[in-house]
Amino acid sequence: MFPQLALRILQTTDPRLLAKFMVNFGIKGLISVEKFKSRIRRSEYFPPFLYLSILNSCNLRCQGCWVDVEAERTEIDLDTLNRTIRDAKAHGNAFFGILGGEPFMHPQLLDLLAEHPDCYFQIFTNGQFITEKVARRLREIGNATPLVSIEGNEVVSDERRGRKSVYERTLRGLRNCLEQRLLTGVATSVCQSNLAELCTESWLRSLIDLGVHYAWYHTYRPVGPKMNPQLALTPAQLVHVRRFIVEMRSRLPIALIDAYYDGRGQALCPMSTGISHHVNPRGDIEPCPIIQFATENIRDPRGVYATVRDSAFLRDFRELSARHTRGCVVLERPDLVKELVSKHGARDTTLRGTALAELDAMQPRFSQWLPGEEIPESHWMYRWAKKFWFNDFNAYSAVDHNAESRAKQLQQAL
Repeated sequence: MFPQLALRILQTTDPRLLAKFMVNFGIKGLISVEKFKSRIRRSEYFPPFLYLSILNSCNLRCQGCWVDVEAERTEIDLDTLNRTIRDAKAHGNAFFGILGGEPFMHPQLLDLLAEHPDCYFQIFTNGQFITEKVARRLREIGNATPLVSIEGNEVVSDERRGRKSVYERTLRGLRNCLEQRLLTGVATSVCQSNLAELCTESWLRSLIDLGVHYAWYHTYRPVGPKMNPQLALTPAQLVHVRRFIVEMRSRLPIALIDAYYDGRGQALCPMSTGISHHVNPRGDIEPCPIIQFATENIRDPRGVYATVRDSAFLRDFRELSARHTRGCVVLERPDLVKELVSKHGARDTTLRGTALAELDAMQPRFSQWLPGEEIPESHWMYRWAKKFWFNDFNAYSAVDHNAESRAKQLQQAL
């Protein structure tokens, strides 16, 4: 599988872009994680991977979206973005996730990429603004991978994304990326309406036939002002998705990414481990994209590194979450989120101003932590990589005492 994947990437990616990926993301990314581990030993936390939502606006209206896409346009200006990235680079970071809204609606996105040729960017996009001209410019700049969101076939995509002809326009943008020989991925939020279609070998083979290099599977989180609990996966379905990903990693020449498990199949949360935090379109520094509360902002004159490192709010979120669950604290314990927000006087970072009411309306549910249902990585490459660079970094020193009662609850649910 791995030799086939490597050969396919070599044959379909611009060599200059591949070199950028290997240096800026590969070598520098590994170094940034090692620096992160060194900081942990000093009890200092700054994530090696920052995710920046650079604006709130979007042309789609997806089911369950937590971003204020219908509110007045809010975006982070280029100077602030450059200053934030330069500060993070000074402390070893080289990889940044770019989110929205729809990032390609930001008028200075391409200028941002060009300003930092020594970094690598992953752009979460619906693909509809990636014209042939934009794709050519991405190839010229050379340091970004588009991660194009596809939610299923034409019927399902249009329903999930809230517009007609979404699937067709998204595929057009995806093909523009592939024709320009960009390293290109497809992301999907797995839910009840697309599980049967997207967690199949035939779906992944269709992506391979298109030329897609990697796929990222998220699981739907029912949060935000229009949460849809009916779309959330059951515990048995969560296990099914995990097993599917592990099996396909050993079978097909396409890289598969998930963000919720270590090499032994144990659940983790990137926020709790400290490996990533999120900056929203107003510059507020949030624990993760779906926890829309903050006490700090990237415009703090101390710089983003010192601001995150010294944040009592982020520290307490990591520690309290890790003491209670290896899964998603928002889904499992919304009461704890509310407790921390109150303790620190954190502000609601949404434009709608209803985040606390949304927490009150949430019903606790299972997330990725399903004791007794762990599925270890079967492919040596994923198992080896996660052992060193994507694990829990000893964040969960006190959570396992809850595992027995958690397992009993899970058996009842299953």
